[in-house]
Amino acid sequence: MRQAEDTSTDLARHVGSMVIADTHEHTRSEAEWIKEGPCDVLADIFSNYVTDDLVCAGMPNQAMVELVRGKPQDLEKRWASVKDYWPLVRHTGYGQGVALAAEEVYGMEELSLPGLQAAEKIYRQLRSPGGQLEFLRSRARLDHLQINDMTRKPPTPNPDAPDFYLYDLSIWHLVKHEMDYRQLCEWTGVTVSDLASLEQAMGRLFETSGGLAIACKSQHAYTRSLAWQKRSDAQAATALDEILRQGASADPAQRAVLGDWCLERCCELAGRYNLPVKFHTGYTAGTSFMPLPGTAPSNLCGLLKAFPKTRFVLMHMSFPYHSELLALAKQYPNVYASLCWAWSISPYDAMEFLRRFIHSVPANKLLAFGGDSVWPTPTYVYSRQTRQWITRALQAEVDEGYLGEAQAIELANRILLKNHYACFDIPGRRANIAKALA
Repeated sequence: MRQAEDTSTDLARHVGSMVIADTHEHTRSEAEWIKEGPCDVLADIFSNYVTDDLVCAGMPNQAMVELVRGKPQDLEKRWASVKDYWPLVRHTGYGQGVALAAEEVYGMEELSLPGLQAAEKIYRQLRSPGGQLEFLRSRARLDHLQINDMTRKPPTPNPDAPDFYLYDLSIWHLVKHEMDYRQLCEWTGVTVSDLASLEQAMGRLFETSGGLAIACKSQHAYTRSLAWQKRSDAQAATALDEILRQGASADPAQRAVLGDWCLERCCELAGRYNLPVKFHTGYTAGTSFMPLPGTAPSNLCGLLKAFPKTRFVLMHMSFPYHSELLALAKQYPNVYASLCWAWSISPYDAMEFLRRFIHSVPANKLLAFGGDSVWPTPTYVYSRQTRQWITRALQAEVDEGYLGEAQAIELANRILLKNHYACFDIPGRRANIAKALA
């Protein structure tokens, strides 16, 4: 299981040890990690996207659920349920994450029942107070996390480490238009009764949260196409009226109309508050679900053109539409490509994407890492995986004579840290948070 890693060059040593930025996680609080985290080591190392690969390999869904949500006393049974499927997925990007967790976090060269039992003490230490922050900041060497916490609530500073845990302002509920107006009123003090009051509430939401958020984020590609149409106020008012009257039974077409109108307002407000807008593009998590054509980033061309002063971050390498993402990042000054999650979805594609990016798109347009995980262990192992594959990509550029080693090191600094600071105005956001907490 041992992971091959080159430490023989200055480039490899630099990428392996440098502090990097993390542009996308779903990290829960340390209190939740201690109270609600995976039940044992077996659950911890498999509590990531590898469960999708296991189901695709034929593992029964119920066995997969018990693997990661079962009881510690059933460890032997749970290990027996997965050990025959593990060889089928160990070489995928997700499987590489499992192997890295087993070896680098828990000291197992090969997964085994005795090894899992012996590693339990290490796991308990990780879940002690202060363990999550120490693990991510010191061992993973992360500069900060940008977190979409999968809730609708506006971002608030994390008192444990307000300069480290940075939060997105979620706009997905507005874009797919399944907004809880009573909740919106609680957050903004505005009762939504018509289009004017909805616009006022959205303005208030950005006014109170725009300075504290790191970006806006929408993952509406999971439930509707990324394709956007400009909608008139009259169209949006008619749609809102029906939604207010009909509630959950409102026509989905009317929700799409109002969602497009809200997306336009959000992009407008994001530009006003200097917030990048993040979009999930391409491959979706899960199995037997993906609405693939609607997730292609080319669906966003009209929106990108309509808001030239708003920065857009197109996430996940847009796999399998990564050539489209190269074209969009090359064409539009306001488009940034993010490789968050990409190194675990398909590390070989991500390596090739990086090499193609170097030779086609300005170097300031790439954000190279984000683990897209809930718990700290997969965040750590995906950061290790990213370092390894970026080293391979840049070393190949050096070996083939396209880059000097110093140029490759400078590129690594840029795509793993400098670009994040510039795109998301990290110093400014941290200053806003410090002022709010003062």
